[in-house]
Amino acid sequence: MIEYWNPQIERMPVDELEKLQEQKLKNLVSYVYNHSPFYRKRFDAVGVKPEDITSLKDLTKLPFTYKKDLRDTYPTGMFCVPNKQLVRFHVSSGTTGKPTVVGYTMNDIKEWSKSLGRALTSIGVGRDDVLQVSYGYGLFTGGLGMHYGAEEVGATVLPISTGSTEKQLELMQDLGTTAIACTPSYLLYMSEVAKAEGLDFAKDTRLRVGILGAEPWTEEMRKRIEDATGIKAYDIFGTSELSGPLFTECRYQNGIHIWADQFLVEIIDPDTGEPLVDGERGELVITTLAKEALPLIRYRIGDYTVLNREPCKCGRTHPRIMRVSGRVDDMLIVRGINVFPGQVESVLMKIPEVGEHFMIIVDRINELDVMKVQIEMNDEAFSDKVNDIMALEKRVSESLKNVLNLSVKVELVEHGTLPRSMGKSKKVIDNRKL
Repeated sequence: MIEYWNPQIERMPVDELEKLQEQKLKNLVSYVYNHSPFYRKRFDAVGVKPEDITSLKDLTKLPFTYKKDLRDTYPTGMFCVPNKQLVRFHVSSGTTGKPTVVGYTMNDIKEWSKSLGRALTSIGVGRDDVLQVSYGYGLFTGGLGMHYGAEEVGATVLPISTGSTEKQLELMQDLGTTAIACTPSYLLYMSEVAKAEGLDFAKDTRLRVGILGAEPWTEEMRKRIEDATGIKAYDIFGTSELSGPLFTECRYQNGIHIWADQFLVEIIDPDTGEPLVDGERGELVITTLAKEALPLIRYRIGDYTVLNREPCKCGRTHPRIMRVSGRVDDMLIVRGINVFPGQVESVLMKIPEVGEHFMIIVDRINELDVMKVQIEMNDEAFSDKVNDIMALEKRVSESLKNVLNLSVKVELVEHGTLPRSMGKSKKVIDNRKL
């Protein structure tokens, strides 16, 4: 039985959704022009006035916005409301410069919770569930975002945050956790610790759903996780600038529903900025239609994906983005070839002898780029025979070359050698001075 959080909105005919979007877009453009000096200046620079936006086709008249804009106007230069109307701040890590600050009115919090309420309902999480939130709480949006979304649908929240893995497993059993929200890499680590303690997820817990995100992962990794834990693993999407975690796949696990009454979605060519047709892979661009404190117009997310407007088996009429294949800023250029960590993961997860943990290391030796992939072996496949190891390394290297069109050195290491992560995993070390 398919359930809906708000069937009237989620199953609204597409033509009605587009009319709603059109009206909200016109209201949004007028709102930011009158309340944000940043947007007024940006629009004036390209000669666009609010009255010029009369339909969805006019969206491309509006300029893009970027994460750099948030940093350049730090801390609140893009906000449309004074601080006295805010109820919360969230702040990014700022590892590459000034952090990005996002402010929320009370209505922004409600819209955020509403988005996740729809999403959680679409994967069958509700009043009968205990949701263990193992994303970080605090300035990071993951923990509190999932927390509010779970309360929206009436689930019982276990706000454990990250770390203390043994305690996570203990409470998972004692309190009957049925759903967990965390990064894919942390759930894999938890399964390793559980296995070492003799704990079987399928037999010793009630866990049935994983809501996994905050880092890229592949369909092949999904299969590994589901096979190892016996759960259904769902992809979740959002960014701190948009609010935080916002959308998930539905039960059919075939794309992430983006709520069209709250957001406008585009896919563009990342080099030219020109819109692409549905089905073409490009950079994701989102316009917020319901945010008050920090609306974003044609915000370039930086993720590569495909837009799918085909009807979903679940009956929801809102468009879907297919699994993100990588980020613009995650892409490595090695000897002129574009390489995404997700491509590497996709190849490795098809090889039974290797484990889930790997590290990409890029160096420049004698002016030539060299790429090495360190990969943990499964305990069952580990051999003390050098010939066996060399043969497997060759097979993995050939598999990578067939996909990447690039020669890659492969180094197999024992299980447990590479570092584990309780948050976002680090899969790339680039030692080049670019």
